[in-house]
Amino acid sequence: MDDAGESTLDSPTSALIGDIATEGAKGLAATLGIEILEASAERVVARMPVEGNTQPYGILHGGASCVLAETIGSVGSALHAGPGRITMGIEINASHHRSATEGHVTAVATQLHGGRTLTSYEIIITDDRDRRICTARLTCALRDRP
Repeated sequence: MDDAGESTLDSPTSALIGDIATEGAKGLAATLGIEILEASAERVVARMPVEGNTQPYGILHGGASCVLAETIGSVGSALHAGPGRITMGIEINASHHRSATEGHVTAVATQLHGGRTLTSYEIIITDDRDRRICTARLTCALRDRP
């Protein structure tokens, strides 16, 4: 992001993220209001509103946190894979540390491993007060596009 809070994604990266959000996840990322703020193979940052993504008790739904984590880990993995390759999530785990009831959560995916056939990302989700909400890990398989 730049100093004005605007996204600094280039056009190819923006197009790839759009493909993942609308085609790869069938619009789920858009439905949850996930906004990608920064993206590279090594690091992806996104935010998502709590409102509209809660469970019956009014707190952020753990499944929404997992969707956020898998979305941004998949973006990083796709950028690592490059043109002509696809990425598929094969394992995700998440520990939910505390609840969020308002505002936004911000997720940062950091590449742990970037290989020829697998990638792994650690995703840390925090609230507006920078308190850790969730820690997740995603592993993706990389394949040649059919």
